[in-house]
Amino acid sequence: MERYGNRIPNARELRVIELVAQGLKNPEVAQAIGITEHVVKNYLRVIYDKLGLWNRVELALWYEARRHR
Repeated sequence: MERYGNRIPNARELRVIELVAQGLKNPEVAQAIGITEHVVKNYLRVIYDKLGLWNRVELALWYEARRHR
């Protein structure tokens, strides 16, 4: 994955990003990786902050742009 500034998502965050980009809702992401929905929300807050994003749509676009490089 390409860096955004000097902050890059870790492996677990990348998995959350991938699932969100596939259109899964928080409860579905939680179930897929064996965590609670609350933890998914925390991951998303951290991810948005790391990448300078505001929402799931921007996150999905970020993921797709890097996936096709």
